[in-house]
Amino acid sequence: MNAPDTFVARAPSRAARLRRMLTSDKLEFMMEAHNGLSARIVREAGFDAVWASGLAISAQYGVRDNNEASWTQVVDTLEFMVDASDLPILLDGDTGYGNFNNVRRLIKKLEQRGVAGVCIEDKQFPKTNSFIGGERQPLADVDEFCGKIKAGKDSQGDPDFSIVARVEALIAGWGMDEALRRAEAYHAAGADAILIHSKLARADEIVAFAREWAHRAPLVIVPTKYYSTPTQVFRNAGISVVIWANHLIRAATSAMQAVAKEIHDSETLVGVEDRIASVNEIFRLQGADEYSAAERVYLTARAPRTALVLAASRGRGLEAVTAQRPKVMLPIAGKPLLRWLVDGFKKQGVNDITVVGGYRADAIDTAGIRLVVNERHETTGELASLACATQAFEHDTVISYGDLLFRSYILHDLVESDAHFCVIVDSSQTQPTNQSVRDFAYCSSGDDRGLFGQKVVLRRVSSEATAPDGTAPHGRWIGLLGVRGEGREKLQRIFATLRERGDFDSLDMPALLNALVDAGEQIEVQYVHGHWRGVNDLDDFRRAADFAHTQVPIAEASAGGGND
Repeated sequence: MNAPDTFVARAPSRAARLRRMLTSDKLEFMMEAHNGLSARIVREAGFDAVWASGLAISAQYGVRDNNEASWTQVVDTLEFMVDASDLPILLDGDTGYGNFNNVRRLIKKLEQRGVAGVCIEDKQFPKTNSFIGGERQPLADVDEFCGKIKAGKDSQGDPDFSIVARVEALIAGWGMDEALRRAEAYHAAGADAILIHSKLARADEIVAFAREWAHRAPLVIVPTKYYSTPTQVFRNAGISVVIWANHLIRAATSAMQAVAKEIHDSETLVGVEDRIASVNEIFRLQGADEYSAAERVYLTARAPRTALVLAASRGRGLEAVTAQRPKVMLPIAGKPLLRWLVDGFKKQGVNDITVVGGYRADAIDTAGIRLVVNERHETTGELASLACATQAFEHDTVISYGDLLFRSYILHDLVESDAHFCVIVDSSQTQPTNQSVRDFAYCSSGDDRGLFGQKVVLRRVSSEATAPDGTAPHGRWIGLLGVRGEGREKLQRIFATLRERGDFDSLDMPALLNALVDAGEQIEVQYVHGHWRGVNDLDDFRRAADFAHTQVPIAEASAGGGND
């Protein structure tokens, strides 16, 4: 037996919603918008429809309301407005941008972009704004304008698409009888509503027109000049729709003028910052949250997207050069050590970078990073610093010491690894060469230097260059750990266990690696043979510049950028 069909009600189209407003038995309102941002603001304010004002759209282009913005530019603007707001949009279509054929093409393009209706006025193309010498502006021939209306109605594909005919007879000084005659002719030609326009400061002639019109078709008004008229007067007169026609562009203009002037005169932002929308509010109106949510859905298979840099120490053995700055801000070949590290991450698409500072954290350049501070850096170790930034594990993460320089392929290969845990081990360093060499790595097998070797996993990281059983280390962990996928949750679980230990404040990163191994987690090893450098003492600091120079772009080096 077949299941009965299920009826799913479809939401009314934008055009249907606009038509419902025009024919409603209550007074409806539309607010002007002129781009995507203002259209979204209109929606959030609670309005049910948008008036795409010709004056406002031309003004935001910086041109006159004399058809100086082409109709294709207007349609392009409307496309952004439709995308930004689900409200029906009624376009202020001037005279239709030409004759009957231009109107036909305009309406097809508007329907393609989801615009609900268009208002055209009975003046000649090109038009001038009605409030600029309106009494001197010639009106279109009635029959010719009726032809535009008929052509538009015949060409529309959606029966709910609305054409509003705007009568300019009162503006041009032709009198009430001519206004009524024209309105009746336009209604007979198929106009879905009549917009009667007036430039007087009182609504007397609008109310008189409405009384004579006697509800023959929906009536729309634009009370820009007679704004002080109580809204109840419009209800009593039987008006269908009130359009607030240009107030957002005017509000934006006065606000921008005031802010620009104040910033110019004061040469500071202090006086205006608290009175303007925050950058985060602009991000919200742009839909940044939706993009972030989509990014989590569609980019989940990508490489680690965050980095966590441990940079709280002053640097033992570097006291002579770190009196005024932490180790990560030491200059290496023309830029701070931290900037080399940050630039390296960003080149691999890792743009969300958290740096844990401590000693002289106030001197850390925060451009392009998020800085958190381990306030107890003088008495705690690396894991205490890591605890200050555990939010980084919301995404696949690279944990890095803050004193590293390395070739780009090292980070690239780490980021591309699909292992839950992955470390970089330098197989060329198996014996201590100075007091700064530590973190010896004991692995499941050594580096055979082959292109395709067997999978190698970490067994232990130790400061001892010889294991208790007498075996030698397989290399040195350089201070890079990649955490991916399920590894993030596993690391946080092990980390929480370590935090319960009484000696937690003294623990370093090798303690975390060893705890993961002891818990049965496999940490993949990627071997390198040199191609990196740590800055742990003055000798390392002096040698770091030579290493960094080899990473200067060729064009810069040939232009003299390779010398200090």
